[in-house]
Parts: sequence; C-alpha cells; structure tokens
Amino acid sequence: MPTVQVKRPVDRARCMLIAELAIEAERYQDVVSEIKKIVFAYNARLTVEERSLLSIAYKNLTNTLRSSWRIVEAVEAQTSVQATKNAKRRRELLLVRQQRHKIENDLLDTCNDIIDLLDRYLLLAAKPGEEAVFYSKMKGDYYRYLAEFGPEKDRKRFGETSLQAYKNAYKRALTTLDALDPTRLGLALNFSVFYHDVYKSPARACHLAKSAFDDAIQSLNPKTTAANPTLRDSLSILQLLRDDLVLWVEEM
Repeated sequence: MPTVQVKRPVDRARCMLIAELAIEAERYQDVVSEIKKIVFAYNARLTVEERSLLSIAYKNLTNTLRSSWRIVEAVEAQTSVQATKNAKRRRELLLVRQQRHKIENDLLDTCNDIIDLLDRYLLLAAKPGEEAVFYSKMKGDYYRYLAEFGPEKDRKRFGETSLQAYKNAYKRALTTLDALDPTRLGLALNFSVFYHDVYKSPARACHLAKSAFDDAIQSLNPKTTAANPTLRDSLSILQLLRDDLVLWVEEM
C-alpha cells in the first residue's frame, strides 16, 4: 500500500528562528529560503521583521556580487592597457572578461529572483502606504543594480524599469507617508543615487535629495517626534542625504 504524504503547515516561528540564526551566520541564501516559505504559506503577508530579514539577505547577496564586479572590472582595465603589445596579456584579458560576465549573470539571477518575488507575490499583497512603498522601492533598487552591473546590452532597459519603479514608489510615498518617515527618506536617498549613478545627473539627484531633506526638517516637531520610535533611523538617513548633497554640489 503506497505511503500517503501529509503536507505539514509551515511553522512560522521555526522559519523565523532559522532565518535569524542564518543572518547571524551570514548565510543569506538560507534566510531567503526560510522567508520564501512564509511568503508562499501565508499569502505573501510578511511582518515588518520578516520583511526586514528578506531585505537584508538580498542586499548582502547583491553587495557581494557588486563588490566582486568592481574588483574584476579594475583588473580588466589594467590588463587591457597592458594587452595592446603583449599576447600573454591578451589571453589573460579574455579570461578576466569571462569572469566579469559570470559575475554579471550571477547578479542577474539574484536580482531577477527578488524582482519575481516582488511582482508575483509581495507587491500584489501589499497594503497601501508604507508596505507598498517599501516593496516598490526594493524593485527600483534591484533594477538599479542591474542597470549598473548587469549585462551591458540590457542596462538601458533596466535603468528605464528602475526609474519607473522609483517614480511609482515616490508618488505613493508623497501621498501616504509623513516627510520624516524612514521608508520615504530611504526611498528619496536611493532614488537620488539612481539619478546620480545611473542617469549621471547630479542636478536631478540634488533636487530630489534637497527636497526630501527640506521637507523632513520642516516636519521636525519636538512635541510629535519625541516619542517617535523611528526617529533615529530617520535622522541617520537625513545625514546620508546631507553628505550626498555636499558631494554632488561640489561636482556641479
């Protein structure tokens, strides 16, 4: 008689315990696997803590690949100069380029994984307001990484998709979130970085960053912010916005 497989419900607390342990151990793919179990079992309704772990995991996975790309790209530039008159260096240059292409494809796979999760599950289930802004910002972020470090032939398309995702997120943020909300400020920070790094427009980057910075400063009120649990996060992002503004103004 065949054995009947009984599908057990996903133990949410167990998944979170493993995910938190995996974060400490820097096993970010394990974090993704555990949070995905919750996404699929609970109709893509994540708590703030679950959402944060998912974000941290993908950020670290892509940060490693982006760092690797920069290193290999620097080696490629150096080898390219030496390869003009050296056959051995030309062979080395081909190998270095192959490694860069491999990193680009690994980044493409990782970014497509989180973008697919966002498009098919998380964004569809998101509540209007902070949650929807958070996920829309994530979509803009990972398309931005592809626009900078993905396969070169697709970078323009990735940049255009990133811009649209950021615009959608920012439109939602302006109408649903307070100017001092850390999710809105984090979006403004990343959106302005997009204009600077991808579209090479310090002017637009400065305009967006300064507008977000000024709106947040104007909304600071000792009576309403004293008990605000996210104030420290907001102030940290404001400092980053200010630092970027100083650098970008110098550029112009």
